[in-house]
Amino acid sequence: MELSADVRREIAELSERYGEPRAVDASIQDGFDDPIRRRDRYGEVLMAVRRPNGKVLVAIKTFYPRGAYRLPTGGIHHGERILDALIRETHEETGLETVVRCFLATISYRSRSSAAAAPLFHTFAFLLDEVGGTLGALDTSERIEAWREMWPAELNHQAAVLEQIATEGSVGIGGSWADWGRFRAVAHRVVADALTS
Repeated sequence: MELSADVRREIAELSERYGEPRAVDASIQDGFDDPIRRRDRYGEVLMAVRRPNGKVLVAIKTFYPRGAYRLPTGGIHHGERILDALIRETHEETGLETVVRCFLATISYRSRSSAAAAPLFHTFAFLLDEVGGTLGALDTSERIEAWREMWPAELNHQAAVLEQIATEGSVGIGGSWADWGRFRAVAHRVVADALTS
């Protein structure tokens, strides 16, 4: 799905306010449905929430393969502004009070089998600083099982963990966990690079 003129305008506004993001065009194996084929969203916000100790939060959900901790994300509904989705999703998923610090990246994902086609999905990654609250998902439908903290440089190792998922397919994501893991690894490498370079 190509981004609308309104979304492109908001990206330009966010870039002026929070810094120019890295623009990444990623080719993926698309043997899974969630989130890339969900009809209620065209993309997602990724929240790199930095705790006072300098580490960022990663989470695992109850139905994920073991070890599949990842940076939290949340869907952007059609017609919803990126910044509104970021604030809403960060609060719902973490329960924390945060301040947006930096626009890290925009990532567009294209199917390896049809790379010339329009992107399947988009991720907009941001760095946020925790300023208050108590960590814990407010939306129980998120099924977050546990949180961990990682140094930004450790996100590359976690990307490698995600890339090595070999669990069979699941109705939870509508397809291959291996493809899903490699898809999720892309953003972790991009964010690690943005936060450590």
